[in-house]
Amino acid sequence: MRPRARLIYNPNSGSEGMRKYAGDVLHELELAGYEASAFQTTPEPLSAQHEAARACQDGFELIVAAGGDGTINEVVNGIAPFPHRPKMGIIPGGTTNDYARALQIPRDDPVAAAKMIGKGQTLMMDIGKANDKYFMNIAAGGSMTELTYGVPSEVKSIFGYLAYFIKGAELLPGIHTVPLRVEYDDGVYEGNASMFLIGLTNSVGGFEQVVPDAELGDGNFTVIIVKTANVVDMARLIALAFNGGKHVDDPNIVYLKTNKIKVTRTDGKKLKINLDGEYGGDTPVEFTNLTQHIEMYANVDAIPAKNLAKELETQDEVMKEVEAVSKKDIDGDGKIG
Repeated sequence: MRPRARLIYNPNSGSEGMRKYAGDVLHELELAGYEASAFQTTPEPLSAQHEAARACQDGFELIVAAGGDGTINEVVNGIAPFPHRPKMGIIPGGTTNDYARALQIPRDDPVAAAKMIGKGQTLMMDIGKANDKYFMNIAAGGSMTELTYGVPSEVKSIFGYLAYFIKGAELLPGIHTVPLRVEYDDGVYEGNASMFLIGLTNSVGGFEQVVPDAELGDGNFTVIIVKTANVVDMARLIALAFNGGKHVDDPNIVYLKTNKIKVTRTDGKKLKINLDGEYGGDTPVEFTNLTQHIEMYANVDAIPAKNLAKELETQDEVMKEVEAVSKKDIDGDGKIG
């Protein structure tokens, strides 16, 4: 019996609509050895998330999310809570497509993206948990990120929006610092910040140098805390980010790695949290890195070696060998080997 794949697609994603390519994508899944079927999302809230959870419970071996980062986030939220999770594939169809960029999946050709599944290369990817919600790429908060709610989708990403209003938007006075307490594995930051960003990949808002040394699947968040709200400083940080990721050494930046992090606004007010580009609740928030939580199809050959967590991949292979010999589920993932 062939393994089953469920394509969950947003029919309105992409300039021509993902609906046009659904049949071709299903054909590629069949060529990859799967018995494939599809679900078209509806206007109902969390339609993709609910279908992903149902497919997971029904024992599908692969779930393919086709759409923008919002659709992919919903599918991740449908899969992540379960102890036994299917593999995931990505067919990008949004505007920024940060996650597909990080996995080096073609972003302008859904059929070429589907062919990546037939290539058979996967990565064990970390997933972030923010209180009771999940995210696969970015969590952020601060006055700068709050300004992104309600803006056009093409400038919705945090850094894309910053570049947008630095060029002349009228919302410059809206940026200000807020008092934060950020607790992480090796310490505490307590002070003012205009933004904090928690990244799981090196792709943020279409830029690949914002988190230049992010390693996929290494069990750590990369955290950036921006301490200034000065527009000139902000413009300089953007320039440094474009120039090889040199912003990480700037005195206005706190740059760190951690597996867990708790963010609290210390003046008693709430701070909105952005998860993968959408509103994800308010502070206080505890973030946990669920290490190598979902196996994702990726174009591994094209991912720079510096962004691959080689040590953890080696450990994973060793664990599989030990379990195969002992015939015991040592790491508690429900599988032996």
